[in-house]
Amino acid sequence: MPYLRPQKRQDLRANNVLKTIREQTEDIETSILHPNACLSRNSKGRHRSEKEDNLRTCFQRDRDRIIHSKSFRRLKHKTQVFLAPQGDHYRTRLTHVLEVSQIARTITRALRLNEDLTEAIALGHDLGHTPFGHAGESVLNELHPGGFDHYKQSLRVVDMLEKNGKGLNLTFEVRDGIDKHSKGIGDIVPKGIKDRPCTLEGSVVRISDIIAYVNHDLDDALRAGVLKRKELPSKIIKVIGDSSSKRINTMVTDVVVESLKKDLAFVKMSRDVETAVYGLRDFLFERVYYSEAIIKEFKKARIILKALYEHYLENAEGLTERECILKTAEKHRAVCDFVAGMTDSFALMTYERLFLPQQWAVL
Repeated sequence: MPYLRPQKRQDLRANNVLKTIREQTEDIETSILHPNACLSRNSKGRHRSEKEDNLRTCFQRDRDRIIHSKSFRRLKHKTQVFLAPQGDHYRTRLTHVLEVSQIARTITRALRLNEDLTEAIALGHDLGHTPFGHAGESVLNELHPGGFDHYKQSLRVVDMLEKNGKGLNLTFEVRDGIDKHSKGIGDIVPKGIKDRPCTLEGSVVRISDIIAYVNHDLDDALRAGVLKRKELPSKIIKVIGDSSSKRINTMVTDVVVESLKKDLAFVKMSRDVETAVYGLRDFLFERVYYSEAIIKEFKKARIILKALYEHYLENAEGLTERECILKTAEKHRAVCDFVAGMTDSFALMTYERLFLPQQWAVL
């Protein structure tokens, strides 16, 4: 908060026009952010109207709500690529969203967009991810009659499942960014306007998501011995760099430069870098995500989650109030919410308790 001279501060109080810190922050946004940035004071609001905070803007409050949520804490025990890794340095779903947030904030600040909005979207975009990564998502998509998409589940988490059914009541812009973040093998920048986030900040997160995962998944694959450096495609490495830091710097700089060329009409990559990113992603799908070592473990994960899902369909009373608050929901929906919310470790522990013989303690 900027300091005011005593006399000036007194005059403001006398005129009843002393602004809150939030209002001063909103004024700063208006004065320094790009004309195409999403200003906090221009948010379309929340489903349920709330009194504004004196200290924080609406997007700062959304970020804080996400960080303090149970679903955010559970991300530390959810798989990114490698199931139940033994090493200390493999990524989890939590470290993934933190890396996405860091990359997105760097781009956002360089483009003079709303950093608080970007951070909230980035931290919340994977709250609905299943245990065991995309293997879990695939199982639930097969078993749940309505199908399953982790980005839709992320919205369900923030709208309905958090805070005992009250949800986090996030702003429209944060919810939109969560809903329209990158979708696996989909386009980095969707061709259709309806498929793009409604804010440039949401588009930054979408691009930052793929920048983060192609780099950290490649790094983890090298660490695990699934790949060797000499196997990396030379044409791609020549364009974007031969180390993780160089690749991230190349991609981030490219997004900033290319987006500014059009005066931030939209967020984009150059053709050469975008082609290299697509190529690296295809390489990872072929050599890592669909590799024999990963598929072997994913098959085990599928057996576990399928067994848990079918068990709770027949034994719905086992759905605890803490984990599945929608007792009035249709049974498949309630079971899907319950299983999707599990961490890897909780799923393994529950499977062991339900399906494996327990040792008897003989006195």
